[in-house]
Amino acid sequence: MFERFTDQARNVVVHAQEESRGLGHPYVGTEHILLALLDPSAGATATVLADAGLDAPAVRDAVQRNLAQPRTPLTSEDAEALKSIGIDLERVLDRLEATLGSGALASSPPPRRGLLRRRRRSVGGHIPFTARSKKVLELSLREAIALKSGHIGSEHLLLGLIREGDGLAALVLSQQGVDLKALRAATLRALDQAA
Repeated sequence: MFERFTDQARNVVVHAQEESRGLGHPYVGTEHILLALLDPSAGATATVLADAGLDAPAVRDAVQRNLAQPRTPLTSEDAEALKSIGIDLERVLDRLEATLGSGALASSPPPRRGLLRRRRRSVGGHIPFTARSKKVLELSLREAIALKSGHIGSEHLLLGLIREGDGLAALVLSQQGVDLKALRAATLRALDQAA
């Protein structure tokens, strides 16, 4: 698939890895791809995203804010509902932590595949892509095929990111007030203008 990537799209993938390293993350997620697409070297996608009201510092801050928030499946309303039937959520969580150890309920990084795979901590080496970011790359290929493009450009990467729609990048876009349908339409217009 990478042989169909333009130099600009390849640079986006490399820049996504640099964004991941810069944030101290052990993976490349959709959020890193979004940050790379905001870089002026990404070409038309940077302009499309800027026209949508986005800039890299604000997106980077939103990414860090979202990752810093504990992801708990239960809300305070859930805790109240459980309390009404006699279940004290805080007590249950305290007992779990006492049984499993301190910090056992803290969020963890994305799981690595393979039980026997050794952890690599190289500073300049390959950083693995999450399942969602791999899906973005796959969807960019599908977008290019559907649009009868002979290559995969940064615009196709943005279309793949929008189409994936469930990763942290999509959440950040929504939090920043970006309408994904309008962003898709603007990206398609940019592709038409480039042709």
